Amino acid sequence: MTCFTHLTHLNRLTRLPALPRLPGPRLSSALLGATALELFVLTGRLIAYPFGLTPERGGTGPAEAGPPASTDTPTTATTATTALPVTAAATPPVVLLHGFIDNRSAFLVLRRTLTRHGRRLASLNYSPLTRDVRTAAELLGRHVEEICARTGHDRVDIVGHSLGGLIARYYVQRMGGDRRVRTLVTLGTPHGGTAVAPGAGVHPIVRQMRGGSSVIEELRGPAPGCRTRFVSFWSELDQVMVPVETACVDHPDLDAVNVRVTGIGHLALPVHPTVAAAVREALEAPEAGEGDATAAGATSAA
Repeated sequence: MTCFTHLTHLNRLTRLPALPRLPGPRLSSALLGATALELFVLTGRLIAYPFGLTPERGGTGPAEAGPPASTDTPTTATTATTALPVTAAATPPVVLLHGFIDNRSAFLVLRRTLTRHGRRLASLNYSPLTRDVRTAAELLGRHVEEICARTGHDRVDIVGHSLGGLIARYYVQRMGGDRRVRTLVTLGTPHGGTAVAPGAGVHPIVRQMRGGSSVIEELRGPAPGCRTRFVSFWSELDQVMVPVETACVDHPDLDAVNVRVTGIGHLALPVHPTVAAAVREALEAPEAGEGDATAAGATSAA
């Protein structure tokens, strides 16, 4: 289940599309190209950011935050959905959960890919003032229950970028969310904690993303019988994940597949078209018992 075990064949995630390799294997050239792409993505993200602050047409409007679970600043959120009728026979809805100081605009490319293939989507904007992963995970749980009640589905899939993936994992592993979450896909999420945490001295939730934090240690604890399957995408050029393998799910109780990505950095993970295609295939992979069984392990999208 670690990033260093690359399987030549993985039944569950067959035919993962490959990211094009940069000409010449020099890490310095690849890093330069990835950095340039990160700056380009950041510029686009800043332009798109205001459009992700408000609900989409057909959205549910502001979510009821309810009482805070701790003395931290109460979490506020905006939920947005795209046509979520009651269609219990269809594939589960997909919940998109953004990273730190971001919003649903981070998933423009992924939304287009999933919508084109018939997936119904819902987005959750949690407040940048959220101070605790646990509080955000509780909000996510209420959001998931609302979606299940509205659509008639018993379970959903979740795609989380960076901190969003950590919030979703906490909900699944520590709050019984595995009852509701079929597949959790994470993109550049610090599952093992990252040494790069700008603003950690100022923002408590950033400190929780560091290795050795109480949240990271809780996630290292036993999780027997967890029903959610995990697919974690990690990039060898992700400069926010230090070390890079911290973005892998490495837990003996979890059904996890780690997918290596090459040539791109942290911000590009949710917007790269090839990663979006791989995420779609991961979500479409059959559950255990629906197709060929496979052991947890790691594969590569490069």
